[in-house]
Amino acid sequence: MPAATVTNRQVAIEIGILAMPQSTASPIYGMQELLGCPGRDWEMLTRGSPGQSLINTSIVSLDGKPMELVNGAWVKPVRALDDNYRPDVLCILEIVFNPQTGLVRDSCRREVRWLVDYWHSGGTVATACTGAVLLGEAGLLAGQDATTHWGYCDYMTRHYPGVRMHPDRILLASGPEQRLIMAGGGSSWMDLALYLISRFCGTAQAVRTARVHLIDWRQSGQTAYASTIDQRQSSDAVIARCQHWLAQHYDEPSPVAGVVAYSGLNERTFKRRFRLATGLTPIDYVLNLRLEEARHLLETSAAPVEAVAEMVGYQDAGFFRRKFRQRLGLTPAEYRRKFAGLRTVPTGGVSQPPGAFRPAAGASSNYGDSD
Repeated sequence: MPAATVTNRQVAIEIGILAMPQSTASPIYGMQELLGCPGRDWEMLTRGSPGQSLINTSIVSLDGKPMELVNGAWVKPVRALDDNYRPDVLCILEIVFNPQTGLVRDSCRREVRWLVDYWHSGGTVATACTGAVLLGEAGLLAGQDATTHWGYCDYMTRHYPGVRMHPDRILLASGPEQRLIMAGGGSSWMDLALYLISRFCGTAQAVRTARVHLIDWRQSGQTAYASTIDQRQSSDAVIARCQHWLAQHYDEPSPVAGVVAYSGLNERTFKRRFRLATGLTPIDYVLNLRLEEARHLLETSAAPVEAVAEMVGYQDAGFFRRKFRQRLGLTPAEYRRKFAGLRTVPTGGVSQPPGAFRPAAGASSNYGDSD
């Protein structure tokens, strides 16, 4: 694999997005925005200041010059493809051509030549929609599982012998070391972006990116994605210390009584200053801390809902379910189905409706969840 660059002691993944005259603008710019989110946008929303992005995303082209795309939009690449450019991943998104008449091969010959060299140097190639055709042109699909837009699967089968097309799959990884990553058509570039974030930055970052950008094809609204806590500390030094204490003790019995005692204030004064500083009553603040931790556990573990409830401080799982649904608009089981699949890295393909990763086969049977 090409080496990632090191910036301010953090590893910054370098991902290139290839622009060609046959490309369309929205996947290029949308992919750039999603990939820039990890490490940056969640911190801005929850802490009040943006963090440092964990991914450096560069729009690249054959010569690095501005170009008009097939749909009339313009794109301004930041660099040219050359022998010195070896990103961790190269993304090839939608390429417009008629599947009946075929791709004009001379129009992409030099990009394909670079792609072959990059692949043999150990690079990883990620495609969405018809971008997979360049993998075929580069001879990388023989004997491999592949997917693309459903309207181009027959074209791929006819033109690239040995490829195993899976028109029902929204996302799959194949090839040596799973260095070929393909997403289907339409908006599947979003699934591809979340997969890359999960693979290179961790599943927590992928989940946060989905929540920030409301990536949800079931249109259930923003509630399930929004953070339940404001992580900014109060300017009231006593209350700020109490916020820190609550972050360590929210799962204990009677945390409000505990924090009042810790504050050294009488109960009435403490509650008044706490609400003035945070905008919440102490009990609501504790609820938000518990729900945020519950969300993390549901996203990243297979613990049953009853166990999650106990881990965050509730002995009554039914009460926990009701509070969770009141605040987030989903039951814990529904929340897990929506978000927990991001922690499972797809290998060899995922068959699913567009819009969400799902746990690996059989994984859901271990959850023991019920609505």
